[in-house]
Formats: sequence, C-alpha cells, structure tokens
Amino acid sequence: GGCTTESVSMAGKKKTTTKGKARGKGRKAPKEDPLHPSRPRNFRIGGDMQPPRDLSRFIKWPRYIRVQRQRRVLFQRLKVPPAINQFKAAADKSLANEAFKLFDKYTPETKAQKSERLAAQASSKAAGGDGTSAAPIVTKFGLNHVTYLVEKCKAQLVLIATDVDPIELVVWLPALCRKKEVPFMLVNNKGRLGQLVHQKKATAVCLTGVAAGDAAKLAKLQEAAMEGFNNNKALLRTWGGGQMGLKTVAALKKREEAMAKEAAKKDDLL
Repeated sequence: GGCTTESVSMAGKKKTTTKGKARGKGRKAPKEDPLHPSRPRNFRIGGDMQPPRDLSRFIKWPRYIRVQRQRRVLFQRLKVPPAINQFKAAADKSLANEAFKLFDKYTPETKAQKSERLAAQASSKAAGGDGTSAAPIVTKFGLNHVTYLVEKCKAQLVLIATDVDPIELVVWLPALCRKKEVPFMLVNNKGRLGQLVHQKKATAVCLTGVAAGDAAKLAKLQEAAMEGFNNNKALLRTWGGGQMGLKTVAALKKREEAMAKEAAKKDDLL
C-alpha cells in the first residue's frame, strides 16, 4: 500500500516537471542590454527609497483648512434664494470692459488736481473775475452716496460688485434700482471698482452724467443693463445651490431605478 502511494506521488512530480520544461522551452529569454542592465529595486527595510505617493487623503489638515473646505461644501448643498444667487450672474467680459472704459474717463479728482483747481479759482477771483467754475463730472462712489443718488433718480448707470462680503451690504441694491428704474450691472470685482475711484475696494459706483461725446456710449450701456439685469425675470426666479455629493447622487439614481422597476412590475400585473 505504501509503495503505491510513493509511486503515484513520484509520477505526479515527474509530470509536473515535464510540463514545466515544455513551457520553458517555448519561451525565449529576453536579451539584456549591456548599456542598460536591469537593476531591480528592493523596497524592503533598509533597501531602496519608497516611490513618492499622494498621501493628501491621509493628512490631518489644520483646523482652518478643514473649516473652509466644509464651509465651501455646505454652501454648495444649501439652497440659495434668487436675491443672493443673482450675484453669480455677473456681466460678461466684453460688456464689463465697455463700462469700465467709460467710467475710467470720469475718475474723481486727486488731492493735487483739486488743489490746483481751487487755486485757479482763487486767482481768478483775486483778479476780479467770477471765481467759480462748473463742478467736474466724476464717478460717484460710497454705498450711502450711491444709494442716495439712486433714491433721488439722479444715477444714470450703477455698477455693483459681486464679491462683497458680507453680501447683505448690497443685496438690496438691485431691488432698489429696479424699483426706481435705474440701470445697473453686476460686475467682477470690488478691487476693479476701487481702481476707478482711487480706492482699494469699492462696493458700488455710479455716473450721474457724461460729456456730450459719451452720451451714445452711455445710452448703449443703459440699454444693455436694462435688458440683462433690470428686466431679466430669470434672475429673480433662479435658485442656486442644492448640489448633492457624488454618493448622494448615485444613491438617488439607484432609488429611482428601483422605483421604476417596481412601477413596471405593477403595470405588468395589471
């Protein structure tokens, strides 16, 4: 009995070796390049350096980074009412550039320019002249001042920054412009508006008038503003936010498919 088992095991071994030899004969060993010999790396302890890996998912980030990321995700999830969501629909680049070019012509006076103008008035008055001159047409800025001009219907075109923080400072200004039928535009960004009036930042600026040569440009911009913002009903109806994550979207899709299958089965039974 013992002899038979040994013979069977030996036969099995012989068979495997012959198969292995047959397989080895069919393959050709790759030729090594003497200029570039293969040097397999050893990544065990004390061996070669490990390859660089992206470990950002395993890093414990500082608290302020975690908070700002969670805040960003939360703003994507929450539903945003149209009054706030309209600030994402800024004027396109070409329209905004046309408006900035017009406003650039009417930047407010610097201190040096103002002192020169007042000195010229004083000298003319001392020479027996009138000593008065027409006030220059300049861009008006300052939230309270712009609000006053809109309420009095003196503003002819208003530019409002879209990145004001907190947004509550200007969230009501588009509604006021619509009520008073004053053309307004939402533009990027408050730093660019600040450049128009020699400030770091400006939430809103406006023009109360222009020279005769720029009247046609102003009328064209007013028409574009009324069409794109004042009379745009979609801005007052479109909600923002409500963006779910990938897992939630996949789960909802799976649930809808299951409900569709159940409805199909009920239809077949009926």
